[in-house]
Amino acid sequence: MRIRTLIVDDEALARRGIRQHLAFEPDVEVVGECADGQAAIDAIAALQPDLVFLDISMPEADGFDVVAAVGADCMPATIFVTAYDQYAVRAFEIHALDYLLKPVEPERLRTALARARARLAARPGDLAVRVAALLGELGSGPARRHVRRLPIKKNGRVLLVDVEDVLRFEATGNYIEVHTRERMHLLRETLTGLEARLEPDAFVRVSRSCIVNVRHIRELQPHFSGDFVVVLADDSEVQGSRRYRAGLEALFG
Repeated sequence: MRIRTLIVDDEALARRGIRQHLAFEPDVEVVGECADGQAAIDAIAALQPDLVFLDISMPEADGFDVVAAVGADCMPATIFVTAYDQYAVRAFEIHALDYLLKPVEPERLRTALARARARLAARPGDLAVRVAALLGELGSGPARRHVRRLPIKKNGRVLLVDVEDVLRFEATGNYIEVHTRERMHLLRETLTGLEARLEPDAFVRVSRSCIVNVRHIRELQPHFSGDFVVVLADDSEVQGSRRYRAGLEALFG
């Protein structure tokens, strides 16, 4: 079996290093390289690789944004490439996600590749669940970079939406409604997974199904039994639950 492989890293030297290591693996065929997340999203759709070496920290769309855009349940087998510290490495190990720590060591790459072969030969694990759990863990530690742009699939393209422009996120079924002043987009992700990726001082959960952008809150109105109403900059209103009131009040001192 040939393992059709895509290498994604914004550093040319890192891509070349992985490619050179893989040249010694007779069953691995490198079908492409990408230097950014948007190119990776397009390449995964076009090339349908079996395996992706995916850098986490990239400008614009990072590795986790790539997973969100493609859909964790549609991602090929993935080996994350990271310069994160040991805190994050432990999180990868706990959630059974393969990773390589930069600078990549040949022996460690062979170990990760052996695991990928085993997963490709057997039934794939639930990547979506494991990635969501990882995001939740990294979201509470110093290693995680908060997401700045969200990749949104629409009409065969991927739009990058600045999170600063988002007024609120609302869960609906298996999707999240991403509301800006101009329009609403649909993002296939869990609200809990997204919450872990957002800057906690800028976004706050006001109910089980809604996260609002603090920068766009115009008014808070009391409601029954400790509940409240959030009025946003576009005059839309969001029902808030008393369960989440303390978190919101803490942001305003």
